[in-house]
Amino acid sequence: MTEVLALLPGWSCSPAALQGLADCLRPGLSVRLEALPLSANPGDWLDELDERLPLDGWLCGWSLGGMLATQLAARRGERCAGLITLASNACFRQREDWSEAMPLATFAAFREGFQQDPTGTLKRFTLLCGRGGAEPRQTAQRLHAMQSGWSSEALQAGLHVLDELDGRAALLQYQGSQLHLFGVDDALVPHGCAARLEALLPKAQVETIAATGHALPLEAPELLAERMRAFILGRRPGQSGGA
Repeated sequence: MTEVLALLPGWSCSPAALQGLADCLRPGLSVRLEALPLSANPGDWLDELDERLPLDGWLCGWSLGGMLATQLAARRGERCAGLITLASNACFRQREDWSEAMPLATFAAFREGFQQDPTGTLKRFTLLCGRGGAEPRQTAQRLHAMQSGWSSEALQAGLHVLDELDGRAALLQYQGSQLHLFGVDDALVPHGCAARLEALLPKAQVETIAATGHALPLEAPELLAERMRAFILGRRPGQSGGA
């Protein structure tokens, strides 16, 4: 039976940001590109995803999408086949007991900047996403073209979720298979959080990808797909075989 995998993008991005990765994952997997909720009420987001995403499939998300996939996996338990996150921290901004994240003052300044200059802030965000990869400006331009469909209210709601969400309890609660992939040169999620996750989740698989930044799904889709397919289908990278 073909495994079903739902892919969730990051903040401000449409599902098109993960189209290249989805193409690399097919054939062999039934891949569904899903949009993040666009409600101005962040309290509705997880319920909407729970209603929309297929039961008993794999959940994968990039950045904010990964944080939401984690919460949904914990909620569904055995009705989630497995969890994969891409450049997704347990806490996006620092907590007293989780320092491997964006400094609180930096995140507060980012939220204030978005209120004052949404367009400029979104452009700076794409530049940060592209930093660390082989072609940062080209990646930023591609991401900028994929920032569609989000209202200002939905973007604000997404920033609220990034600010408030602490995924550690959900990561510990979910007992299924977990794969967490990080870019070594990520400008938004310190790669040191990979070691923190390994300590927190000794049964999970945590890996870092060299020469990639926060936009690793756009920078290295073939490599990510190889790692993900191997994990989902129970094979080592490089082995051949169908679904």
